[in-house]
Amino acid sequence: MKFFNLPDLGEGIPEADIVEWHIAEGDNVTEDQVIVSVETAKAVVEVPSPVTGVIAKLYGQPGDTILTGAPLLEFVSDQEDTGTVVGELATASSSSDTDDSFFIGTPPSDNASSEGSDQTVAAKGSLSDLAANLGLSMESQNVNRGHQSVSYPLNSLLKKPEPLKGVRKHMARTMAQSHAEVVPVTLFDEVDIDHWQQGEDITVRLIKAIIAACKKEPALNAWFDGASLSREVFENVHLGLAVDSAEGLFVPVIRNAEQLDTASLRDSINGYREAVANRSLAPDTMQGATITLSNFGVFAGQFATPVVVPPMVCILGTGRLKEKAVSVEGSIVSRRIMPISMSFDHRAVTGGEATRFLQTVLEQLSK
Repeated sequence: MKFFNLPDLGEGIPEADIVEWHIAEGDNVTEDQVIVSVETAKAVVEVPSPVTGVIAKLYGQPGDTILTGAPLLEFVSDQEDTGTVVGELATASSSSDTDDSFFIGTPPSDNASSEGSDQTVAAKGSLSDLAANLGLSMESQNVNRGHQSVSYPLNSLLKKPEPLKGVRKHMARTMAQSHAEVVPVTLFDEVDIDHWQQGEDITVRLIKAIIAACKKEPALNAWFDGASLSREVFENVHLGLAVDSAEGLFVPVIRNAEQLDTASLRDSINGYREAVANRSLAPDTMQGATITLSNFGVFAGQFATPVVVPPMVCILGTGRLKEKAVSVEGSIVSRRIMPISMSFDHRAVTGGEATRFLQTVLEQLSK
């Protein structure tokens, strides 16, 4: 018997949820044949077989969570192992690959831990090719051998507790990280856009205003490392665009947004929204944002406290547009008003930098 462990499907992705098995116990499979679809925090990935052989046992059912490096299935195969996903070939034992702490769902059976009798089957070039197609790096990644446990403490009052999966689980962890690490401050303001032409592209106007503000106050287009108290300020604006979906929140990145014209920005926005709807976003499109835009007011809500996701230091959000009575040169008139909420990490950004940044955004939108 030889084990095939869940390989590292990305830069430090710790686990994946089984979506669908494409094979069954007893099936003959060939190398590179798709054996299972799994969902990570970033994408649904089809995992190929690393060898040709017969499936002896599957570990986990659809919906179960498997940690990276944990047994995914067993092979009956005469083919010798030729390598690992990363690092050296490992021999399974009761204290490593078959440890129950790897599993959220179905644990491995007792016969999977017979000492010295099993070997780990690991993906060869086929999985590296898969990672390359996803824009991921397989280099210098260590397989997590475990001795860790993942738990979902649920309130005893819940009748049908449902553990979060995939994107929602990633979102929950990211929000918890932000709450633990960031020192947030939120500024609120409004801008009169009554002079905008009918059909004005609101999102593109907002992106251009953020780009102008990043040029004026680059401190908000930055990453901050709280452990070393150091920051990196960027010249290029890699703008994360928050996109809502039934599965959870996706934040694809418009890279080098300052180099794109109006039409190119709109094409990028449309392409990402379509990819989110189809769940076809490549994982690398959701990495590397330096600042974020969230249009949370599409349906409701004027003001909010948008959450800064480290290592970024700023997120700007817009609320629902409303007609409001305002005073213009001593007269009360009705104007179309856009509410704006901007959160920043006060560890890395001063109040002066933040207010000057927001002032530039307001000036750009007022033109």
